[in-house]
Amino acid sequence: MAEKNLTAKDILQKEFTKTMRGYNTAEVDEYLDNIIRDYDSYQKDVVYLKNENERLISKVDELTKQLALAKKNVPTTPGSGVTNFDILKRLSNLEKHVFGSKINNTDNTIDYSEVTKY
Repeated sequence: MAEKNLTAKDILQKEFTKTMRGYNTAEVDEYLDNIIRDYDSYQKDVVYLKNENERLISKVDELTKQLALAKKNVPTTPGSGVTNFDILKRLSNLEKHVFGSKINNTDNTIDYSEVTKY
């Protein structure tokens, strides 16, 4: 940001040389009053924006640290892309391996004719 050479006080205390055919001092004073108001407004804006910039930079730093911690704490399991279908398929294979031929020989159907009616 460019360095400002004039302050509101400098502008207010500026005196123009008086000549016989010089500028109207009332107009010059009115113009300088407008400059002072604008300049004060710009200075307030600059202070506000600097504070806002510092706040946002600290917020970015904080969020970056949180992200780094979150990435550290995420487990890197090889099966992180496992779906329910994959789990069911693996469970089925495990059951076949553990129970073997017992699964193939049993009849898991229900005979509704044997169910008593209430």
